Amino acid sequence: MNSTENLVKRLPNDIGGLPADRIQQIDHELLPWEKRCHALADVLDFHKIINTEEKRRGVEQLGGEMVGKLTYYERWIVAFAFILFQKAILTPDELAQKMKEVESRYSRSTL
Repeated sequence: MNSTENLVKRLPNDIGGLPADRIQQIDHELLPWEKRCHALADVLDFHKIINTEEKRRGVEQLGGEMVGKLTYYERWIVAFAFILFQKAILTPDELAQKMKEVESRYSRSTL
């Protein structure tokens, strides 16, 4: 398969048959933000805002390079943001403002 065919036929998570290092399975307790991300996915699905198929598509649309650089839950967060932008439920400015508010709360609580 040449590189163009590969781009068309292979999604970022389709890594079957490609060379790779041995998978290291490491159990770890989820960080608080990862638990919140998972809860957010459940809430978005429950309220029929973003379903599992949209989330999967959203992660695949990030592209191989970004998927390779982000952690599992980071992929979810970025995909959720893009989907909410596409559906005009959230704007990038609204997200940036909320992130500033949360960062400010966190900064005050750690002083």
